[in-house]
Amino acid sequence: MKPDIQTPAPSHEIITVQASQDRELCYCVRIEVFHHEQKFPLDTEIDEYEDIATHFLLRLTPSLDPVGTIRVQALDAQHYKLSRLAVLKEYRRFNFGKELVDALHDWVRAAATQASQTGSVQIITHSQIPVKGFYARLDFTFWGDEFDEDGAPHQKMILYLHLDNN
Repeated sequence: MKPDIQTPAPSHEIITVQASQDRELCYCVRIEVFHHEQKFPLDTEIDEYEDIATHFLLRLTPSLDPVGTIRVQALDAQHYKLSRLAVLKEYRRFNFGKELVDALHDWVRAAATQASQTGSVQIITHSQIPVKGFYARLDFTFWGDEFDEDGAPHQKMILYLHLDNN
């Protein structure tokens, strides 16, 4: 019988990617998850949004081994797109996906506030069907019908992120 004790998360940090070598590490995590594990075609993984998106990398400390990534694209000052959330399989039990989404939310709040936005902004994502419950637990809501993206069913989901300014 398995004990009911949760293993604490290993020491880690989330960085906003600035250097090309860190972005390459994001790609390595994504290729492992989306191509090797989930069998998406390799040629769909790196796309035309890489250079205009902001990438985040979750890495273990002190080793700096990459284990998770997420990216965000500002569509305009009120709309942002979350994409390419990936955590290596052996690290998913530590809630690193939620930590990456939280880091993305903090970045969006700062960007929207800097752009003089008030109230709330929208973050959209195209969730794979098996993980749409993950996004629902983070207050994303379903929007429209399921659709095909890169050969797999997806669901558009939207979060209205409240800004902390008055």
